[in-house]
Amino acid sequence: VQLQASGGGLVQAGDSLRLSCAAAGLTFSRFAVGWFRQAPGKDREFVAAVSWSGGSARYGDSVKARFTISRDNVKNMVYLQMNSLTPEDTAVYYCAAVQVIQRDYTTPHQSRYDYWGQGTQVTVSS
Repeated sequence: VQLQASGGGLVQAGDSLRLSCAAAGLTFSRFAVGWFRQAPGKDREFVAAVSWSGGSARYGDSVKARFTISRDNVKNMVYLQMNSLTPEDTAVYYCAAVQVIQRDYTTPHQSRYDYWGQGTQVTVSS
């Protein structure tokens, strides 16, 4: 099982980025997926999560109304659209997956996820 996060980069405050999480080696359509981030010197924090059905999503308080998580189960992809970026969004972003039965299950808890990608760096300059 492999998760590959991509799409990070260096942008200016106010810009947008779209991160992608590609899955291989699993039936992605039965996995809830989450995005987390870790800034230098800080703990890893929850960003967003989407159910395997795509019908349910949740967001961390700091990104609500700016970030949108979505998925394409045919392509085995999950996306994180990030708008109105600020320097506080600078971090390494990770995607993670957990196999679940409930179609609308999401979780912000890192310990619930079984598979993790390698992370992609997002840097927002002021």
